[in-house]
Amino acid sequence: MTVTEERVRTVPRAKEARVTDEHGRRIRIGELVLRYALLLFVLAVTVGPFLWQLSTSLKGPTEDIFSSPPGFVPEHPTLHNYRRVADTIPVWDYALNSLKVASASVVTNCVGSALAGYALARLRYRGRRIATLVFILAMLVPVEGIIIAQFTTMRELGLNNTLIGVVLPGSIGAMNVLLMRNAFLNLPYEIEEAAYVDGADVWQRFLRIALPSVRGTVAVVAIFAFMGAWDDFLWPLIVLSDPSRFTLTIGLNYLHGTFANDERLVAAGTVIAVAPLIVLFACLQRYFFRGVGEGAVKG
Repeated sequence: MTVTEERVRTVPRAKEARVTDEHGRRIRIGELVLRYALLLFVLAVTVGPFLWQLSTSLKGPTEDIFSSPPGFVPEHPTLHNYRRVADTIPVWDYALNSLKVASASVVTNCVGSALAGYALARLRYRGRRIATLVFILAMLVPVEGIIIAQFTTMRELGLNNTLIGVVLPGSIGAMNVLLMRNAFLNLPYEIEEAAYVDGADVWQRFLRIALPSVRGTVAVVAIFAFMGAWDDFLWPLIVLSDPSRFTLTIGLNYLHGTFANDERLVAAGTVIAVAPLIVLFACLQRYFFRGVGEGAVKG
């Protein structure tokens, strides 16, 4: 045996490339294919309808939107349908009303949920567990079961047909309070105890120590509050009667009734309504995924 052959035999074989999960365990090829197939299916179910609406909104009047097989890519993309939406209804006025309602809902939910969550998680007083149970029970009550009482309350307060009447019932959500509570519970008590020894009062501990540590959960609350107020249809439809105060969801309903056969117009209105939500999530996504872990419910 030559020296070259001996060197070839002594060289160890390279390790076979393998795919592992976050715990270092090997994933079989079949399992990996199944995972990607499920992800692609979920992606098609969730994103597919929006892409179809976007494609339909960009198609001209001469293109067949009901062809088989369907064509996702417009042959001659145009923004004419979006201009037609603005000519048919005052869509930008409706969008401004929705923006006012959603912005107010974000502010009230972030401030109110942070204060209530901190009080439930960090302060010691009688009835704290009962107060937490009340918020949990509030999540079990369907909106349809209390909507008549809400309407009567707004009428007695003289807030019917106002944007304040739209915002007020959803100004602080029970789910958002519990998210903030669980986020504050995950903070070490030693940090606040050290600040207490240094002379910090409860407001200083809340504003300077606790609140900056749960910014991710605050972003989650902001996204949920904005989405809930922006997409709400039933309550604004009940409390508002003046067309000049309609929100975007109510205003776009006129496209369905008057132009039911023009799917391009309806699709353009749908994209206009969804676009702000996509922009908001794109801006806050890094805080959102961090906040999901902060506000996770303890077992």
